[in-house]
Amino acid sequence: MATYPLVSAVIPTRNRPELLRRAVASVFSQDYAGEIECIVVFDQSEPAPVGLGVPPKRRIRLITNGRSPGLAGARNSGVLAARGELVGFCDDDDEWLAQKVRLQVDELASNPSVDVVASGMYVYRNGSAIARVPKEPILRFGDFLRSRRMEIHQGTILVSRETFLDKIGLVDEAIPGGYGEDYDWMLRAARLNGIATISQPLARIHWSDESWFVGRWKMLVSALHYLLEKYPEFQQEPVGLARIYGQIAFALAASGKGPEARAYAKRCLHLDARQLRAYLALLVAARILRPNFVVTTANRLGRGI
Repeated sequence: MATYPLVSAVIPTRNRPELLRRAVASVFSQDYAGEIECIVVFDQSEPAPVGLGVPPKRRIRLITNGRSPGLAGARNSGVLAARGELVGFCDDDDEWLAQKVRLQVDELASNPSVDVVASGMYVYRNGSAIARVPKEPILRFGDFLRSRRMEIHQGTILVSRETFLDKIGLVDEAIPGGYGEDYDWMLRAARLNGIATISQPLARIHWSDESWFVGRWKMLVSALHYLLEKYPEFQQEPVGLARIYGQIAFALAASGKGPEARAYAKRCLHLDARQLRAYLALLVAARILRPNFVVTTANRLGRGI
């Protein structure tokens, strides 16, 4: 490559210095020949030195989240402060593999019809890893309507900063509880020109068994309705609509609203009888299964509700 664009890596963090150090080290260790600036966004916490030496062609900037508290606002603060032509995200508990930036910059250079590229990832949980890899070279809007595409994670994205700001738009900070803000952003990105993919893992994504959203069922229901209102195109994708109805049914069942849960489960199964979420919602509504057990088990299997 004759020229190497400056790449900005945005790392939101809050009171996790050891994990943050690992994330920053993974950005510094990229084998990309160009320059990379690492923007650490301290969310609801004061900036503190990371404690790492800065290698050649690497920079680090420490800023605070000046927007709404939480991941969405922190990511937006980082993008707005970025100086790079390209921007990527790395949560403070995740890591980039050494070849990530190089391969993704090459992909964008060779595929000028798209402005966003994602990759596969290793999902780490309790010391074990599961590889998740996209198969299609480009994922379109309809692909994301039909499926959440769990093999695509915000931490594997590299995007033109200009496209991010002017065409796709900032991460939506109005979604209730920030639930699905990454999915919403990828829907918008895919609707633009699609998301190019690299069919190999280029990041380590660390998950815990317990989701922050467990127990916040009312907020989940509000967030899912928010997405349905924002994207009326779901009405034309029965499988995707059924998936969200199934999620709503489960959240309602978990919050003790049995009749409403059963109604949404029925709507879900009418559209797609294969939706396991609806059957789980019915079992939770009947008090045969406990919701936390279902969510924890699904997470251990590398799945989500």
